Amino acid sequence: PEVRKRAIELLAKRPEEIPLNVFDDGDSLVVETACWAAGEKENPTHELINQLCFIADSHTDQLCREAAVAALGSIGSPMGLETVLEALKDKPAIRRRAAIALAAFDDPKVDEALKKSLNDRDWQVRQIAEDLLDASRVISPVDIGPRPH
Repeated sequence: PEVRKRAIELLAKRPEEIPLNVFDDGDSLVVETACWAAGEKENPTHELINQLCFIADSHTDQLCREAAVAALGSIGSPMGLETVLEALKDKPAIRRRAAIALAAFDDPKVDEALKKSLNDRDWQVRQIAEDLLDASRVISPVDIGPRPH
């Protein structure tokens, strides 16, 4: 597993695609690393995003689900939004990751989900939601005039 994990780590910053079969690896650390690497890719394929959604929705290992949600947030593709929203119903660490991931999406469902998260059982989820909602309230930059030379 260490060699497979290291190979995937190296692929994260290379132009080659991550082979989809690594997401089916029997070792959860390999799958978690593959999810992380997928989130580092500049132009992930639809197949890769679908694979991340599948892992976030159904993997038995919590760390794999969490890494998949984080990757979906890093990618920010609308294809992953429903999965990230669904992750807000998972375990606390995954809910935290999902709340952070929502920052990448521009959709009315995001504000609605963040407002619901203000009442989450986990204080960190509540804090993340509050911070993101406060950040989205900034309407426009203030013109302070030219810079002095």
